[in-house]
Amino acid sequence: MRIVYMGTPDFAVAALKRILQDGHEVVAVFTQPDKPQGRKMVLTPPEVKVCALEAGIPVYQPESFKDESQLDLLRELNPEVIVVAAYGKLLPKYVLDLPKYGCINIHGSLLPKYRGAAPIQWAVINGEKTAGVTAMQMDVGLDTGDMLLTMETEVGENETAGELFDRLAEMGAELISETLRRLPEGIPATPQDESESTYASMLKKEMAVIDWTKPAQQVHNLVRGLNPWPVALTTLDGKRLKVFETRLTGKSSGAQPGEVVLSDPKKGLEVCCGDGQVLAVTEVQLVGKKRMHACDYLRGHPIPAHTVLGAAE
Repeated sequence: MRIVYMGTPDFAVAALKRILQDGHEVVAVFTQPDKPQGRKMVLTPPEVKVCALEAGIPVYQPESFKDESQLDLLRELNPEVIVVAAYGKLLPKYVLDLPKYGCINIHGSLLPKYRGAAPIQWAVINGEKTAGVTAMQMDVGLDTGDMLLTMETEVGENETAGELFDRLAEMGAELISETLRRLPEGIPATPQDESESTYASMLKKEMAVIDWTKPAQQVHNLVRGLNPWPVALTTLDGKRLKVFETRLTGKSSGAQPGEVVLSDPKKGLEVCCGDGQVLAVTEVQLVGKKRMHACDYLRGHPIPAHTVLGAAE
């Protein structure tokens, strides 16, 4: 099948590779413009661009699709279908209507839940037990088109958003492979139930601060959902302490929220939450220091018992 592929981050790489592996003709890849990254603000290409160039596929990085600016190019490329995965731009009607089979989007959630930019992270933050990917026929709305096929998976109790992200990327590749194989014969489309729709907004650094008055499960979910970015954080003696990993202990305590109830280089670091349940903090990074296991951190930086994390100075 003759395909134009549109995607940007690493989530979209697995699907592109699978499409090529399946023998489809990818005539072009559209992706976001290169952006400065890191402390030195080095201009860095999107992961999909790197993959496409390695495969010898022409890459286009338009700033906009407004005013039919890409119509002539897309007509020249003449795709039978446009496949979209985490592209980061809404496509106007002239793009959606151009290919024979329209535009098929691989979305990292079980629609209609978690439409939007960060579906995987919000599924973890909200403590969902299952997650998945949806292949949908795109329309002009934000992830509102009819659903074609879905695949789902259980979310591990301690699985981070980053780990789930990687698994769903591979599932998305499998799903688009099946979708493209069945597309010519026709796939029954299922309209989304608007009453069940939810929106997954972009993550912000401001939401990373741990509120220890919350139940242990909610704190644990936040830590998992914000790993690898922006990473949950608290304060220790007025300094920022990033919290990469936690574990539910099943223990209870009468200590106040945020209070350290165990601080032992051999047994680890445990903190009381708002529901009286104790959460083990297993991987941390103090500002200016290396990321390390809590036991290793405690060997060099003892934390007295009854210290309150996140306490105002």
